[in-house]
Amino acid sequence: MSDDPTTEGHFAPETVAEARRAYDSCGPAAKVVVRETARAMGVDRAEYSDRVTSEVIEAARDALFASFLRVRLGSREAYDAWRASYDGEVTEHGSPDVDRVVWHVAPTGAVVMTFHADREAAVGTLRRQAFGRLYRPAFEPADEDAPDA
Repeated sequence: MSDDPTTEGHFAPETVAEARRAYDSCGPAAKVVVRETARAMGVDRAEYSDRVTSEVIEAARDALFASFLRVRLGSREAYDAWRASYDGEVTEHGSPDVDRVVWHVAPTGAVVMTFHADREAAVGTLRRQAFGRLYRPAFEPADEDAPDA
């Protein structure tokens, strides 16, 4: 792996509003994916109506959005150079002794994962972590009625 990080993926939102628009854009595709998957599985209309809930469509939208997140992959040195210039909050997963790193920068922070050999697994896990830690909380409406903790 060279010292220059490579990128892959589509969504690299710079603001929460931009991220929300990208997330919302995945809704129609999620509906199509779920419908076509159910059709391929031989699910009839009655079972589809019974089993495919808004939660199922939302899970598909979450997965689509996460899978489109732009990530950077590079050496430990490339990551360290980026990290030295990044002023936001960073959540790191993995071992500092591993020489390959994948990271995603969101409007609210960054998530980082080290990996040795299984690049695809590291990228997939990082994208899910980024969605769960950085985007989902930013997308949830503030609960004005929640008691102060």
